[in-house]
Amino acid sequence: MCSDALAGWGLLLKHIAPNALHDSSARYDAPKCDEDTRVEVTGEIMDWIQDRSAPQRVLCTTGAAGSGKSALQQTIAERCAKADILGAAFFCSSVDPTRNRASTIVGTIAYQLGLKHPLYQNSIVAAVKHDPLIFSRSIQSQMEGLIVLPFENLRRSQEIDIATFPYVILIDGLDECKGEPNHIADPIHLDADDRCQAEDRQAELLAAIRHCILNNDLPFRVFVASRPEWAVRTALEPGGYLHRVAYCIQLSDKYDASGDTYRYLQRRFEYIGLRIGNSQWFTEDSIKTLVEAASG
Repeated sequence: MCSDALAGWGLLLKHIAPNALHDSSARYDAPKCDEDTRVEVTGEIMDWIQDRSAPQRVLCTTGAAGSGKSALQQTIAERCAKADILGAAFFCSSVDPTRNRASTIVGTIAYQLGLKHPLYQNSIVAAVKHDPLIFSRSIQSQMEGLIVLPFENLRRSQEIDIATFPYVILIDGLDECKGEPNHIADPIHLDADDRCQAEDRQAELLAAIRHCILNNDLPFRVFVASRPEWAVRTALEPGGYLHRVAYCIQLSDKYDASGDTYRYLQRRFEYIGLRIGNSQWFTEDSIKTLVEAASG
């Protein structure tokens, strides 16, 4: 990479959030689904990801705090990375000022996509050199310049089979994206104006996904997880940006975790049995009793 290209790539690096990567050191040992848990919903998500002919190319998973959205996203991210289909991931966090701002999301995604092919990277560098203020522009303008146009250049080049390009983009915790909170003393507890700004930025991102990725027929499949806050609800309801174009999963009672809990306890009890030299120390009924207690 020549000096000009290095300068352009370096400018991009100043506008990304390394802590938001799925394998960042800041997120070391991030929560993920334990083996044999969340089997049904994980399978449903992976089926959606791998069915590239399905018309709905955005997946929105919603659930209350503590419903396991981030653990599910981490699990899916690791599976996609292992299968070499993960294009990019961004894990928002309201308590981390480097990844609770919408302004770093597009740049961070573009950085990861740029690592997948040198021509894609060169196109990103060219966009940054052409407009050094691109990171101050709207999310849609950033997405067009740093994601859409570089991909179109790659597609036109015919240097690779586009079908082999990593196509999964994950955004976790959209509700934790609080706009531009530099002036906020406490980014967790927002006043009404700050909350409105945060919701507007979240809605802007969802609208940009619809306009830039879906309308341009890019092959990416975008998986967004969030609490069911205003921006997501309005995007999915009739008249919203993503109405009828998004596949929706609500982490609710539909996904009964009893089977997951049973398999987890059985595996852990078998492990304890090996440690104490007594594989008969528990009974099937004792596991069932614990599962019933856990389900309330």
